[in-house]
Amino acid sequence: MSTRTQRALPLRAAALGLLLAFQPAVSARAGAPALTVSAASSLSFALGEAARAFERSSGVRVALNFGSTGTLARQIEQGAPVDLFVAADTETVEELERQGLLAPGSLQVYARGRLALYSLELRLDRLEDLTRPEVRRIAVADPQLAPYGAAAREALQALGLWNELEPRLILAENVRQALLYAETGNVEAALVAASLWRPGAPGQWLLVPEELHRPLDQALALVRGTRLEREARSFAAFLLGPAGRAILRAYGYQLPPPPPAEPAP
Repeated sequence: MSTRTQRALPLRAAALGLLLAFQPAVSARAGAPALTVSAASSLSFALGEAARAFERSSGVRVALNFGSTGTLARQIEQGAPVDLFVAADTETVEELERQGLLAPGSLQVYARGRLALYSLELRLDRLEDLTRPEVRRIAVADPQLAPYGAAAREALQALGLWNELEPRLILAENVRQALLYAETGNVEAALVAASLWRPGAPGQWLLVPEELHRPLDQALALVRGTRLEREARSFAAFLLGPAGRAILRAYGYQLPPPPPAEPAP
């Protein structure tokens, strides 16, 4: 049985999703070319904060283009003018590297994410609670496009729940849209990135046990041919440095060991 995708959701959610797809960071060095960063929607809040901090310290303008990792990769394959790709997995970045579309040697793992279950009103203490009759609709990012959607499918399959819950699934274009469906009451629950949690926001969050899906290691890389290579490398270094790592950690990301210090001459 194929997964049903229900598209007749209220326009308020769709419109908000479009607004969230492209977010310029705060203005810096007016008139200078902006560094274009295509990033997974799971990074909407973390990378927005990191970009603003980077702009303040460097004077480089940053334009953030958010979407599902798979959609952003297709855009790069089709020649979209992107300087830096910040994905929600490693496999997609490695595939672009094999195609020769990334700057050689620029691929780096920057974090590991966590999958979470969110509900605006219901108390859900475990994934098995999704089978309760009051949970009529569950939003997940499309597993074909979004690593967190693929992780959600793996977790439900590991518990033997996928076939039972598949008719209730609403496929979103990305995890930010899946969360939006739940935040606006269009669905009763959503499986999304834990990095989208915000202090004080309504609703309940539950971390999904990591052993139920493959690790959500996430990588970034420069896009080959970028005209802003120096700025792109600088922003990547910022994310991997102390300030960027502190921001990522604050949004629930697990971090790889810092790069070794270069030996003194």
